[in-house]
Amino acid sequence: MAKIRQWALAAGAVAGLVSCGPQGGLDFSNFDPDLRGWGGGFDTAQAAAQAQPRPAPDQRGVISYPGYQVAIARQGDTVATIAARLGLNAGELASYNAINANTVLNPGAVVALPRRVAGGAPVATSTGMVSDPFAGQGVRQPAAAGGMGTPTQPAASQPRQHVVATGETAWSIARKYNVSVNDLAAWNGLSSSMTLRTGQRLLIPVAGGKAPSATAVVTAPGSGSPTPRPPSSAEPLPSERTTPAGSPVAKPASPDLGKTRTAASGNGRFRMPANGAIIRTYQKGKNEGIDISAAAGSTVAAAGSGTVAAITRDTDNVPIVVVRHDGNLMTVYAGLEDVAVSKGQAVSAGTSLGKVRSQGVVHFEVRNGFDSVDPEKYLN
Repeated sequence: MAKIRQWALAAGAVAGLVSCGPQGGLDFSNFDPDLRGWGGGFDTAQAAAQAQPRPAPDQRGVISYPGYQVAIARQGDTVATIAARLGLNAGELASYNAINANTVLNPGAVVALPRRVAGGAPVATSTGMVSDPFAGQGVRQPAAAGGMGTPTQPAASQPRQHVVATGETAWSIARKYNVSVNDLAAWNGLSSSMTLRTGQRLLIPVAGGKAPSATAVVTAPGSGSPTPRPPSSAEPLPSERTTPAGSPVAKPASPDLGKTRTAASGNGRFRMPANGAIIRTYQKGKNEGIDISAAAGSTVAAAGSGTVAAITRDTDNVPIVVVRHDGNLMTVYAGLEDVAVSKGQAVSAGTSLGKVRSQGVVHFEVRNGFDSVDPEKYLN
């Protein structure tokens, strides 16, 4: 599972280059930053899409849970203005959230409170709904009877808090808690660039309930479940042709051992990033690159000349290096350690990027923009 997360986060490193678009000539408008629809055993798109909406704050912008409170920023708010509105010390509130007290916050951004304050009245509308006037998407919740709501949210709905560590991204945190990155952004008022700061306190979206099956039959307690109707009661069984047991069986084709590869060959523009055999080939939606078996401690080299666009880490703190090349191409290298380059550095084909980890496997991807392509078609 750790290996799957590593390869998935290699693609997440590419997603972190959204701010580099104009320089590299890439079009990111149709890119899905969540990267959950790739198939394979780590596809959690359905589970991640079931988060509840964030509860609406009261008139002072406060959401109260049994264990803590948070304030939701309004348009133009800073930590200092929120502190003044709630009667808190601006310096203490800024330090608790690892941000300058005068930094303008995104509308809907979450500011964790170091201690409890008195809440305000719920925000009610003429339609009997409690709306969130501070969130960019206008999150709406049903009002309680009488339109007054409950000052403190139920304990079961209290979300977990996460303090951002150095090197973490919105995508790595969303995967860590198995939630959608879009839900994470909506719950915390993140900007479209998904920028985080070390020490920032995030609310982890609370999972919603699964929708009942459209064909489910609800019965009274003690009455038992109805007996399913057999298909033959409505339509005759389909005709079948059976093959006699003595019929000859087709002999399967023998494997072509000549296709076993120890290196890629062709007339492509890139060289192999490591000296070894290709042990897993490219499969769109399952393996977005190739896996190369290489000696631990051997060199992982740049496949071609370009510029180091990003150096990030997966959830196991293993480095991932992304190199941008001419022609809208990028190469991604995972499974290495002792990184020998820095972001923005120009590299040539063969420049050492780092060393192969003790696991002895290097994951290598080639991407045209953000679309993965078969690396073997680009290797010489």
